[in-house]
This record gives sequence, C-alpha cells and structure tokens, in this order.
Amino acid sequence: MALAFTFPGQGSQAVGMGQALAGQFPVARAVFDEVDEALGQKLSALMAEGPAEELTLTENAQPAIMANSIAVMRVLESEFGVDITAAQFVAGHSLGEYSALCAAGSLRLARTAKLLKLRGQAMQKAVPAGEGAMAALLGADQAQAEAAVAAGAGEGVVAIANDNAPGQIVISGAKAAVDAALAAAKEQGVRKAMALPVSAPFHCPLMQPAAEAMAEALADATIAAPKVPVVTNVSADAVSDPDLIRAQLVGQVTGKVRWRESVDWMYAQGVTRFAEAGAKVLVTMLKRHIREAEGVALTDQASLDAFAASLKG
Repeated sequence: MALAFTFPGQGSQAVGMGQALAGQFPVARAVFDEVDEALGQKLSALMAEGPAEELTLTENAQPAIMANSIAVMRVLESEFGVDITAAQFVAGHSLGEYSALCAAGSLRLARTAKLLKLRGQAMQKAVPAGEGAMAALLGADQAQAEAAVAAGAGEGVVAIANDNAPGQIVISGAKAAVDAALAAAKEQGVRKAMALPVSAPFHCPLMQPAAEAMAEALADATIAAPKVPVVTNVSADAVSDPDLIRAQLVGQVTGKVRWRESVDWMYAQGVTRFAEAGAKVLVTMLKRHIREAEGVALTDQASLDAFAASLKG
C-alpha cells in the first residue's frame, strides 16, 4: 500500500494547535521554539492562546500551520520510528508545499518559517484591502467554472485559484470580476456559489507583486533535493530538482493550486493511503474525491500511534 504524506494549507489553523504534542514530546516543543527564534516573535504563544483573529492573519497562519505539521512529523519520526521515506511522495496545499519541502529535507525549518512569514506579508500587501475577492463554486465542474471565469473577465482579473476536488473549485481576482463570475455561476445552476471571507485574492495574477518578492527571497534560499519527491501545486506531478522547485514556488503564488490533479496523479502512481500532518482538511476532501483511497489525519498521540502501528502490521 503506497503512502503519501500531505500537508494542509491556510484555513486549517486553530487556537491550541500543536499544544498537546508540545506538552508531551520535547521534539515538538523544539520545533515551536526554533520557529519562535527564527521569526523573533512568540508565535507558539499565539498558537496556544490566540486570539483567533491574530492567528488567522496570513503572515501568522502560514508559519503556524507549517510549524504544527513539522512538529507532527518530528514526533512521528523520533517517537514512533516512521520517517519521511516511508512515503512514495509528499505534497502540500498552497503554503503546505513549504511544509512538505521542509519535511522532506529540502528546506531547513528556520528558513521555511521566514519564507512563509514573508510570503504571508507579501500576499497581503499585493492588493489593497477590499479590491480583491475569492469565491467557492461548490458542485461546479471544470466547464462551469471556466465559463463563470470567462463571464467575469469583462470586469477585471479573475481566475481559478484552487481546484481542490470534484465539485470544489475556488476562484480569485478583482472584486467586481469575482462578483460577475459568481452571478454567472448561479445562472448556470451551480449548486452553491458564495464569496469567501478572505483578506486578499490569492493564487491569481493580482499576486504578481508577491511572486516577485518570493523570487527575490528564494534566490538566496538553499534548497536541497528532497528525500522524497514533492508533487507540486504548479505541475501536479513529482519534482525533485532544486532549481525547478525554486521556480515552481514562485509560480505557485500567482498560479492555480492543482490539488485535484495532484491527488489523481499520486493515485495513478499507486498511492492508496494519504496521511495528513496536523489537520484533517485534505482528508475530508479526499473522501469526496477518491473513495477507494484511505485518508489518515495525524493530529495527536493516539492518531500517530495507530498510524505507526498500522505500518508495522
């Protein structure tokens, strides 16, 4: 049974995340301490105590979600004897791709935290508040989503931002264009088309200033070949070359998150088990996508223990 480790993106943050593991395992506590030191802020305290509004800020949520995922993976390795090479592939949803690269040894933890802090800040600054929007098209197929985007394009920039799973597509762009696309989707009979409560229009061409900021930051970052191939958001297939990883991390900022295609590709390579480090968002999407595949959420000691035992059994 081939395995992939997956890593969640923004929206999976919650006050209290990682605190049980940090209290039980010094290796998890060490992850949070290293991230705090790298960022020069007590991010771990914000993760533990909130407030939720501050944790949800993009520049905090991104490194916090990554830190929680890496803490899970470090505990899994040190306490349960399962390291990253147990998997055939790793993959992460948007910022989760940085978590995947860190877990696979491509990026050091401190550098990953700094890159994600910058990424969050740059994405927030790229478009003035109120000028951008994102919306979910639930129940829409690819043709319907593309038609809605085409209908909205007359009002400005709008694009498919996330292709998450069959019937779960997110669009992003200028507010007027997204509003027009939403109206068109409703006219097509899309089951549910709704605006999302986000602070910026992620994964669309309006994020170009953020892509440029990340290109500059990543140019100086040491990226090693991953111990396990990374299935990237941009290509939806496996990548191991550090220069290509660097380029795709830049392209990811403005490009579509091809998650549905990434999962399909891994499944076609024989992966039938997807273990999510730190949340159960991707596991939930998997249930709607490939019923024959198994999704495992790795979030606490009990789930790690059961997962490790299943691998040995």
